[in-house]
Amino acid sequence: MNGREVRVTHAGKLYFSRQTKLSKLDLVRYYMAVAPGALAGIRDRPLVLKRFVNGAEGEAFYQKRAPARRPEWLRTVTLSFPSGRKAEEIVVDDAAGLVWIVNLGSIEQHPHAVRTADLEHPDELRVDLDPGPGVGWDDVRRVALEVKSFLDEMGLRSWPKTSGSRGMHVNARIEPRWTFVEVRRAALALSRAIERRVPSLATSKWWKEERHGVFLDYNQNAKDRTTCSAYSVRPLPDARVSAPLRWDEVPDCDPAAFTVLTVPKRFAKLGDPHADMDAQPGSLEKLLEVAAEDEAAGLGDAPWPPHFRKMEGESPRVAPSRAAKKPRKKMPLLVIANSPSKEAALAGLDRWKKKHSEVAKLLAVDDVLIDSMRGRSSTWTRIRLNLRHVPEALRPPQETPDPDDDPTREWRSRRMST
Repeated sequence: MNGREVRVTHAGKLYFSRQTKLSKLDLVRYYMAVAPGALAGIRDRPLVLKRFVNGAEGEAFYQKRAPARRPEWLRTVTLSFPSGRKAEEIVVDDAAGLVWIVNLGSIEQHPHAVRTADLEHPDELRVDLDPGPGVGWDDVRRVALEVKSFLDEMGLRSWPKTSGSRGMHVNARIEPRWTFVEVRRAALALSRAIERRVPSLATSKWWKEERHGVFLDYNQNAKDRTTCSAYSVRPLPDARVSAPLRWDEVPDCDPAAFTVLTVPKRFAKLGDPHADMDAQPGSLEKLLEVAAEDEAAGLGDAPWPPHFRKMEGESPRVAPSRAAKKPRKKMPLLVIANSPSKEAALAGLDRWKKKHSEVAKLLAVDDVLIDSMRGRSSTWTRIRLNLRHVPEALRPPQETPDPDDDPTREWRSRRMST
């Protein structure tokens, strides 16, 4: 690896042990087999390390700051965040660096949408298609193809990949001429345009209680947001991979077909479908014209992630169910569980359903809201229930969530008291 030696510690440690059996060394070998493609998605970009130190079946944590003990040849760059904080982040440029971060337990890679030479102007528009509960893969593919058609009209070439879970990502390389605010504005215009084109399939609504179908997450283009890059391994039992595709593969593709065991063979045979992505940057001008038309028609900004300051023109950053001025839209929501362990939260949901079995029979699939929450350095699962289909007289009261372990509660309490 360019004459650099990287020691893999605890090489035999199982990182996947339930459905697929894979050790840390197996993951290192996977990344070596697809290194040209994996590096294309992260090279020269600041990286947030999402570390699974106890394997893919354990809890992960996000590490923005570069480890103090690192090879002298590994680059770093200092980013500033909306909070005003700064962090020195890892930059991986070669296979040795890739193996080094995988050895730390970073089995999926989370690059920022900027290059190190210009940290304020993204060179990538990211379209994250996130299907809601009960939404099928066919709908995800149909929305992805609609995104392609629209971006073609906007003069942007797009590149699809599976998310490695239930959704898809569609990325477009852009010239680094626009700020994060402008790129997000373009992404919001795209999300709203797709919602107008296929209103039964797609939504741009930020609040989960208002969504249906496939959510186009425009906020993935806000500063400080990252998504998993191409060839990232996801922490699912089958060791699924976020796999780059050609557009002609999208109508018939199956996300379960792309795993640590299958993608290296595909890569050796077909190469990287996104190999030419950097050669064709495009312009956001047409998309920003659509954004201006929306604003002229009265569509203001949409909600930002909660840790961003209030933006000019932004709609109220409060869920409709909590908006005092619109009680008719208030949703009867119960918080059922908070836990760093998704399995523990789901077990809490099962206990609630057994306790309230007659009410549970009245819930629709999309009445169960499973939120993957992300704090400053940790993730946890929150489960809520929407009782809109339950007659008011039968609705149970809010109880103490079971379990009730929100790892950010103490931090938020300290912040509010200062």
